[in-house]
Amino acid sequence: MSASLAMAQQTFSKEQIDQMMAPIALYPDSLLSQVLMAATYPADVADAAKWSKANPKQSGDAAVKAVQDQTWDPSVQSLVAFPQVIQMMGDQPDWVQNLGDAFLASSKDVLDSAQRLRAKAQQTGNLKTTEQQTVTVEQEPQTQQTVIKIEPTNPQTVYVPAYNPTVVYGAWPYPAYPPYYYPPYAGWYPGAALATGIAFGVGVAAVGALWGGCNWGGGDVNINTSRYNSINTNRQISANQTKFQHNAANRRGVPYRDQGSQQRFGNNRAGDPSQRADFRGRDNAGRDAQRERAEG
Repeated sequence: MSASLAMAQQTFSKEQIDQMMAPIALYPDSLLSQVLMAATYPADVADAAKWSKANPKQSGDAAVKAVQDQTWDPSVQSLVAFPQVIQMMGDQPDWVQNLGDAFLASSKDVLDSAQRLRAKAQQTGNLKTTEQQTVTVEQEPQTQQTVIKIEPTNPQTVYVPAYNPTVVYGAWPYPAYPPYYYPPYAGWYPGAALATGIAFGVGVAAVGALWGGCNWGGGDVNINTSRYNSINTNRQISANQTKFQHNAANRRGVPYRDQGSQQRFGNNRAGDPSQRADFRGRDNAGRDAQRERAEG
């Protein structure tokens, strides 16, 4: 057993990782990789979700270009292309931080979880090729691992699936850890009936926004540098930076959960309390005003 795997097992169990991956494991590979990267920056996610709610007509590549001057990590900027995703993440700050910390502790464990869940959804007949997505089963040449890939049928348009994990995966194997479920926002999934299977809402024109990919055999996330550089005009990266590298400077004081990540990313302090309150969606100024009124 590798040291990183041992550390990850101390951080989150397999059951806990499957529980937190349940709402997103059936996302297209490229979108799933962006969510995992972005989750390692919880404070940025909170700010991006607020921006998305304040700009309800913005989506797709146009939305990503509109936030280029923000200081958020590019992986977080990419998700404003999908308001239904970034706003869901903004509403679930604890889940976002746990997901990001699990990914930092062992990206392989998290990707393995996605494959386990996809296999379950496929066995129940709920994960299949549609006009919105193409589902393929391949064998990874490096590891001989059988992997299920999900890609947009039309590369120009990405559809975010909505589904109820308690239905789509069939009988859940860990009763003590029921799958997380975040119901879809009605505006993005008009008339979506989730009693069975997977529903698709409005397609999003997102060609440049998605520059990540799941390296299933390697257990990490790839970066398409040319696509990244085409939309992140203010933050170019070199052509040989083809793997996700967490940038601790963009963590903004949010503490890392496990000791391994603290040592790797040099964040051994408890974190800035104001940032922690902010990423959990608490309004410091409003709370101070309430306190002053109460004292008055």
